[in-house]
Parts: sequence; C-alpha cells; structure tokens
Amino acid sequence: MRTHEYKQGLTLIEMVIVVGIIAMLATMTIGLISRFDNQAKERGLTSTFSLLEDALQEYYEYTDGFPEQPEMDFTNAATHSEYLYQELYSIPDSRSILEKIKDSLIKNENGTTETPPEIHDPWGTVFEYRYSPGDTFPVLVSAGPDKLFDTADDIRSR
Repeated sequence: MRTHEYKQGLTLIEMVIVVGIIAMLATMTIGLISRFDNQAKERGLTSTFSLLEDALQEYYEYTDGFPEQPEMDFTNAATHSEYLYQELYSIPDSRSILEKIKDSLIKNENGTTETPPEIHDPWGTVFEYRYSPGDTFPVLVSAGPDKLFDTADDIRSR
C-alpha cells in the first residue's frame, strides 16, 4: 500500500489566476466608481443650470432683456463666464440666487478684485454663456468630463 504525501501551497498557475481575478474585479470597481462620480457631477450640473436659469429669469424681469454676448467663440468662455457673473450679480434678486451656487464652482482665476469671478462646472471648466438677440432664452454650455468644448460630451442647459 502506497501513501500519498500532499504538499500544502499554491502552484504558480493558481496564483496567476487569483491575481487575474483580483485585477479584473479592481478594474470593474474603478469603472463603476468613475461612472457614479460622473453621474453625480451631472446631477450637480443640472442643479447649477437650474439656479443660473432662475438668476437669468430674474435679470430678464428686472432689465427686460438678457445679458448681451458680443461674440460666439468657445475660446473666450472664461470672459463670457465673468461677464455673465458680473451682470447677474448687479441685479439684487439674481445675486441672491447666485449665492446659492456652491462656492467651489465660483472661482476667480486671476485672483484680483478688479475681475469678476467665473462660474465653473463640476469638472473645473468655465461655463460658456450663449445668447443672441432674438433667442428665447440663453444657453449655458459645460465642456463635460473631457474639459473640451465642441465635443460629443458637452452638456447644454437646453
């Protein structure tokens, strides 16, 4: 009669399989967390759009018009955002609505008191403000997760 000796331990193949499974689970988890993070930022963006639209409506009721936009160019989004903030802040009812926007989204990149702050999206990019005379309502544009304007992931208020 023969006795079998069993060795305790893992073979190299078993260890590679375990490491592969762990790597696959980690990748799936990171992907899900990233997707949930973007969804939360999109919900926050919707909320910010709503507040800005309310402030624009108050501005319209006070001045009987929307802030004019001298040019339609995404490269000057920071200037447009500063202009929008300055115009909305000049109207008391609009100002009270602007104060409801999260402080982390209102930034003064120049750091000077002479320039008004800019309104940023949750990804850290300034909003683009679009309005042409004759439009029924202005459009606010976020560059989205890729932080580049005029791409497929841009998010518009309308």
